[in-house]
Amino acid sequence: MPAHTSKLHIALVTETFPPEINGVAMTLHRLVSSLARRHRVTVFRPRQPSEAATERVRRNANFTEFLRPGLPVPGMGFQVGMFSTTMLGRWWRRDRPDLVHVATEGPLGVSALRAARALNLPVSSSFHTNFDDYTKHYGIGPLKEVVAGYLRRFHNRTRRTMVPSRDLMQALQRQGYRNLVLFARGVDTMMFSPLRRDQALRASWGAGEHATVLMTVGRVAWEKSLPLAIEAAARIRANHPDTVMVVVGDGPARAELQSRYPWVVWTGFRTGIELAQHYAAADLFLFPSMSETFGNVVLEAMASGVPAVAFDYAAPKRYIRHAGNGWLVPFGDEARFSEVAVGAAASPRTLRSFGEAARTTTLDIHWEQVIDGFESTLREVIAEHHGLPPEGREVAGSRGRGVELLTA
Repeated sequence: MPAHTSKLHIALVTETFPPEINGVAMTLHRLVSSLARRHRVTVFRPRQPSEAATERVRRNANFTEFLRPGLPVPGMGFQVGMFSTTMLGRWWRRDRPDLVHVATEGPLGVSALRAARALNLPVSSSFHTNFDDYTKHYGIGPLKEVVAGYLRRFHNRTRRTMVPSRDLMQALQRQGYRNLVLFARGVDTMMFSPLRRDQALRASWGAGEHATVLMTVGRVAWEKSLPLAIEAAARIRANHPDTVMVVVGDGPARAELQSRYPWVVWTGFRTGIELAQHYAAADLFLFPSMSETFGNVVLEAMASGVPAVAFDYAAPKRYIRHAGNGWLVPFGDEARFSEVAVGAAASPRTLRSFGEAARTTTLDIHWEQVIDGFESTLREVIAEHHGLPPEGREVAGSRGRGVELLTA
């Protein structure tokens, strides 16, 4: 086994990764970019429609991507990779990784599990999406238990499953998941900052100097409950007509929702500095989703000095102090969400005060600490796979805030 500071070769397999834009893709890109400064990382993912069909390998500054054909999932606005067990096995026999981390549960993820087991490679996984919960939004509700059972069997075939929030971790344990590890998220407080507030951007949305800008950011899909936030914004506008509602993002529900709510500003996808400017130009963040495993966008809004109204679970539960740096709503209480949003928007002074407190909260949520915890877990998985006793396992970094083990 390598020494504590040794460089690992980590193979990460995922069905979502940039140039695709969503919270999971962005999280994995940040994870890979950070790990690749310490280790050798190879990423295996589907080729996106915008990429050349002939492109098979992409070499970045500090990691390599291997691209496989992808298949679109009808009506859901994303795609999965094709089964590639033989191809992955061929790659990994030629260039054997120390560990395979599987981030998604589609055909490419299944192929990675099979190939890794055939080669006796240690495998870890992460749980990013409640696909079983999505079934009710896409007309396949009766299949929820089938999907839930599949996800459980998939993750229980790996030595660790990393989960982003404590309440999800406990829920999965009750469903029979084993060897769960809390793997939280960080936020880039240099990127997302109140200093990026741009009055010209606000003006482009029709917001006057003293107008309140409401915002939500994320994939525009039915499982995100966007109509709940927009209807709350309509109630606020009834009392304050100069209020502006902005939706940042795109997805399969956008065309219908944009037609239904033409008074909303629909910006489409934004990334990088431009995304940070959009956050900072808002006054109140509305996060109506009840299907998240974490909710990165809440931390990004808070880091931008924008307080949030959100349901009491996942990232909001961990980081929002109700009526201190934002507002929490009992999970599932849609009427209360609207009431709280209306009350929050009523006082610009409170919004500014809570925004400052939200920003302060995020200053201690560092990505490097998260990466330390992730690396620690990978080293434990490798050690366990090779049968080292607990006292002989090499752990890089503290398990502290970033990682906590919960076994069934």
